[in-house]
Amino acid sequence: MRPETTVADPSQGTQQATDEGFDTWRALQKATDKKRADILADIVGHPEGAPSVEELDYMNPPLSDDAIRRHLTALKSVGVVRELEFEPGERLRDYPYKFYELTDAARDLFDRNGLFPVDAWQRQYQAVEKTARIRELEEMPRPDA
Repeated sequence: MRPETTVADPSQGTQQATDEGFDTWRALQKATDKKRADILADIVGHPEGAPSVEELDYMNPPLSDDAIRRHLTALKSVGVVRELEFEPGERLRDYPYKFYELTDAARDLFDRNGLFPVDAWQRQYQAVEKTARIRELEEMPRPDA
């Protein structure tokens, strides 16, 4: 059974959701891989909704930061996440400058299919004991989308 992947467009009837080429089926295939789903849950649960790789690495100890980057690249390639980046002159020494958040198309898709509910994952994320460094990273500003 395929999940709901259509949107209503009053001018053209019902059509496949294509937010700038967003393929809902491919997005769901990538997002429901266990390791990627764990990463997405941490993105959704993050207090700012846009963690760095360092924060994701802390929340996913079995994965290396390189593995997390590969999973993020796969999620970016299908439009599930987008990268937010501070410009070179705005970066802070010894702090991350790239962060990852869900795209609007992915959030809409997940909401329609009951995936990654924000309240539940925020409670789960808050329940994890964090180091002072991770708490500091959570509070740092994020670049604008």
